[in-house]
Amino acid sequence: MAQAQQRTKPSLPWKTRMFVSVISTVTDAANRPNGTVNRRLLRFLDFKTSANPKPVNSVSSSDTTVDAPRNLWFRLFAPSIPSNILLPVVIFFHGGGFTYLSPASQAYDAVCRRFARKLPAFVISVNYRLAPEHIYPSQYDDGFDVLKFLDDNYETFLPESADLTRCFLAGDSAAILRRRGENGGGGAASGIVSGFYGKNGFLLESVLAGRFGPRPSGGKRERTERRGYIGAEFPGNNGGGGWI
Repeated sequence: MAQAQQRTKPSLPWKTRMFVSVISTVTDAANRPNGTVNRRLLRFLDFKTSANPKPVNSVSSSDTTVDAPRNLWFRLFAPSIPSNILLPVVIFFHGGGFTYLSPASQAYDAVCRRFARKLPAFVISVNYRLAPEHIYPSQYDDGFDVLKFLDDNYETFLPESADLTRCFLAGDSAAILRRRGENGGGGAASGIVSGFYGKNGFLLESVLAGRFGPRPSGGKRERTERRGYIGAEFPGNNGGGGWI
């Protein structure tokens, strides 16, 4: 009987390792003992990227405001391909323990741009309110409202080549698409899915084709083999983000 092949750890680029290590160090330093977050420190070190209507790496981007008082908005990434080719739509919820980062953060701008180019697909990256200033269920409510906004206005904000029969929800880390009760609970996007399917009369309700999550975060809970395996490869992945 052949011996089972031993799994090898994924190889991460050194720039990614360095970025994750720096971000982890900064976020740890920004967490105050009284449960608040030093936003000034985070703003100083969370480098932002503006939307650019001119293609960068063959992908253009634009920002759309959903609700200004809540700072609720999304960034649309559109790959440069012929308009007669229909592309799927990916609605992405960034990670950061529901506490850090945004679609404008360099890391998430870059990864969504890469998704748009490599899949290819139209990628919508959602900015939601952050904890601890805005506790649960603010993040779920914001995500749901963005879906409702897109459902009501898709003809205005989505290109004609967007194929809504192939519409996916995606989440990274804290926003991973676990079902509630699966390994300790669901992320933002899974809760949004549950709420969205509980409503009637939405176009997107009948066409959500699937869900995926690039990198899960285990939080303080027990990790599965896959989550612990991936987490071990990310420097500074100490299971934080229990703010909500």
